[in-house]
Amino acid sequence: MGGCASKKQEEEAAAAAAAAAAKEGEEKTEGEQKAEGEQANEQPKDEEARADTMVDAAVLEKLEAGFKKLKDSDSKSLLKKHLTQEVFDKLKTVKTPSFGSTLLDVIQSGLENHDSGVGVYAPDAEAYNTFADLFDPIIEEYHGGFKKTDKHPPKDWGDVDTLGNLDPNGDYVISTRVRCGRSMQGYPFNPCLTEAQYKEMEEKVSSTLSGLSGELKGQFYPLTGMTKEVQQKLIDDHFLFKEGDRFLQAANACRFWPTGRGIYHNDAKTFLIWCNEEDHLRIISMQMGGDLGQVYRRLVTAVNDIEKRIPFSHDDRLGFLTFCPTNLGTTVRASVHIKVPKLAANRAKLEEVAGKYNLQVRGTRGEHTEAEGGVYDISNRRRMGLTEYQAVKEMNDGIAELIKIESSL
Repeated sequence: MGGCASKKQEEEAAAAAAAAAAKEGEEKTEGEQKAEGEQANEQPKDEEARADTMVDAAVLEKLEAGFKKLKDSDSKSLLKKHLTQEVFDKLKTVKTPSFGSTLLDVIQSGLENHDSGVGVYAPDAEAYNTFADLFDPIIEEYHGGFKKTDKHPPKDWGDVDTLGNLDPNGDYVISTRVRCGRSMQGYPFNPCLTEAQYKEMEEKVSSTLSGLSGELKGQFYPLTGMTKEVQQKLIDDHFLFKEGDRFLQAANACRFWPTGRGIYHNDAKTFLIWCNEEDHLRIISMQMGGDLGQVYRRLVTAVNDIEKRIPFSHDDRLGFLTFCPTNLGTTVRASVHIKVPKLAANRAKLEEVAGKYNLQVRGTRGEHTEAEGGVYDISNRRRMGLTEYQAVKEMNDGIAELIKIESSL
């Protein structure tokens, strides 16, 4: 496997070797040990360093085989498009400095799933710099021209009181949701996390969230040891997340499941946090109806509160860092479930308005699903190169326009 994926085997092998060495050491004379120690100290330091930064042969073999298959496939992924032979040759022997992640860790999901739309994940925060020759063009294409010379603006939630209710009469908008992702500073992303780190993170998150008050006050439910009753209750509320899909599985994002994973929700069930699902934290505010202002204000209050207690991974150029490059920047996805049966019959018009306001139109149950009864899941598409407020405002203005058109048809 790649750098992170092979760590577990390396740790086990190292522990066994250490035990054997200790036993052998007991049987040696003090003089022999001293002589060996002096000899070992003479080993040049740069040789050790070189061994540490080298990608092992098994990983290279896997990379070469996977790359050949991808090249010969009819995959439409951004990975296939941007992983040229030149980029591949340049990056295949590189590792991230702190966690030793390799190109295989970055691309193995896309190598295994040729039907991926994107096909890459960042195994740790440093991967975005180490493998920039691959990530930068993918980010630029996905995020609508965010070039490698561009810089994401500083965080700005804007004037939260300028957003209101999109549909006061409740004729069109069924529910409203705004979410963002956050990574905890000092920890790698899923593929590199150890079991101990998962437990430590869950403990930190759980104790931090227990300090939330007012309408955010609620309870944390760890997935480990969860009773059938609690599980069923969370399924009924559509709060429970399952182990990752095949794309995440292939990216090694589901190791030690369900250790370190958990769900927090407030008493009113309008505020939800997923711990260690795809990202370290998914922070979600939602409710029935179209009051985007209320949903947004709740999210902003929560994020600001949590941020005081948990430092988040942030990059001056890319914004907030996440496991998947599609969520970088603001990481904000503001969405509504909206019923527009007349526009549903005129999909071209719907897509035209969506394009104008940079909206993404999905079926009722999310990506790759159909619209049931003219109900769509519509959200902002852009997350980079604009502020949090601008991202949500785009969705707000686009939905207002769709409602105006639907009501005039």
